[in-house]
Amino acid sequence: MPHVEILQLLVSPVHRLAGRPGGGLPELPPGELVTTAEIRAGLGIVGDRYFNQPAHRNASITLMAAERLPAPYPADLLRTRRNVLLRGIDIDAFIGSTVFLDCGSGPVELEVRRAARPCAWMDTTLGPGAQRALRGGGGVRCRPLTNGVLTVGPALFGVREPGDTAPSA
Repeated sequence: MPHVEILQLLVSPVHRLAGRPGGGLPELPPGELVTTAEIRAGLGIVGDRYFNQPAHRNASITLMAAERLPAPYPADLLRTRRNVLLRGIDIDAFIGSTVFLDCGSGPVELEVRRAARPCAWMDTTLGPGAQRALRGGGGVRCRPLTNGVLTVGPALFGVREPGDTAPSA
């Protein structure tokens, strides 16, 4: 199984990017970066603004590959507003798949539903040109299929094939 690293986890209880991006960078509180996130099947990340929200149940968790952030943009979830920042896997290549991350306490399975398209806020939070630079690599929106815990640090990554009863690489 491929080894990946979870670099950051973001659990944001409120939506901070309101208004128009031209209004400047809003306050981005560092307390939203956590070392552990509890995942609930079909609901999302406990404590996150999209947890148990009907409109977001099929895309309540966003994952992004740090490698997709072109220089000079910082690999920082406070700025990209994704939930999980990974290193070591091109998560954007897995749309339509069921994947898992195992941080040591058992696999958390995620249905990778669609691209998390970068919005105009990226030019404000990351820097000019970021929205365009992240097209096709802005991360993915997922539906959690199992309960579990994600933690910052090393993890195993795998893809479940249809009909599998156990995760595989």
